[in-house]
Amino acid sequence: PEFDMPSVYDVMTGNARLADVRRQVNEHLWVVPSHLDLAAAEVELVGAVGRDLVLRDKLKEDTDQFAYVFIDCPPSLGILTLNALAAVDEVFIPLQPHFLALHGLGKLLETIGLVAERLNSRLQLSGVILCMYDGTTRLAAEVSDDVDDFFRNPDHSQTPWSQTQIFQTRIRRNIRLAEAPSFGQSIFQYAPSSNGATDYRQLADEILAVTDGR
Repeated sequence: PEFDMPSVYDVMTGNARLADVRRQVNEHLWVVPSHLDLAAAEVELVGAVGRDLVLRDKLKEDTDQFAYVFIDCPPSLGILTLNALAAVDEVFIPLQPHFLALHGLGKLLETIGLVAERLNSRLQLSGVILCMYDGTTRLAAEVSDDVDDFFRNPDHSQTPWSQTQIFQTRIRRNIRLAEAPSFGQSIFQYAPSSNGATDYRQLADEILAVTDGR
């Protein structure tokens, strides 16, 4: 957003409603923009009562209807991510197929379990999406197998990830995905025939098939 454009920071700090900052960017797509100022919200919310439930309450106040609401979280387990986990019904985890990423996955699962127990009993981990995927490497295949084996473990039957599936679509490494944001466009506008667009379109179809089957 432009410097003076209201963003989700204004929503999280109590000065705006979601409807005040939401912008339509395509025929079927609305966005609540973020801003670098959002990093300050972590500090500003530390002393707030109910700081983990701010976003949930803002969503409850919103009267507009949408088929799907996606919340993109920062790569950390701070107050902003906790707000998202407390507000949603399900989680998708994008995972780069590296062994260090598996350690991060373990910490995230711990957090999801705690949030489901204390803040949001509806919370489920619905799927893992392998991204930045290079199918020519043995490492990618090994990590994929490890993730599959982990979620097939019957010991997880009473956890929020008991029904987790590993999406078959792999998001391949694609420079077009990195270029698109600098042009202010989605991958479908910027390079609709690229591997990045093909993979995300296939992933969307896979997610729709899962949700329609419920």
